[in-house]
Amino acid sequence: MSDSGGGTPILVEGKKDIETLRSLGVDGKIITAKGGKRLLDVVSEVEESGVREIILLADFDRRGRELTSRLKKHLEAAKIAANMSFWRELSALVGKDVKDVEGLAAYLETLKKRIYGNS
Repeated sequence: MSDSGGGTPILVEGKKDIETLRSLGVDGKIITAKGGKRLLDVVSEVEESGVREIILLADFDRRGRELTSRLKKHLEAAKIAANMSFWRELSALVGKDVKDVEGLAAYLETLKKRIYGNS
């Protein structure tokens, strides 16, 4: 996620998603969409940060897809580009194996074990 390190913030669902991305080496600003926040509060927070683009990275389940769709609509109405390329690519890669962002780290560990063995 080099875009994040370049200044494009990432919008995730919760604090565990932030922890997971940090453990995977993702730098940069990460904003959460949950934690008692209303959707419009999240959009306002993004607007106030002054960015022109944000990376949407909600969970890969039905609720995450719905949240992504709603956020995209509201952000674009506020003239903020909603970058969904990482979400689409990750969703296609993990398929049904991972339902949420916080599951990515465990999934990568499982893949490493499959590839390199348990050593």
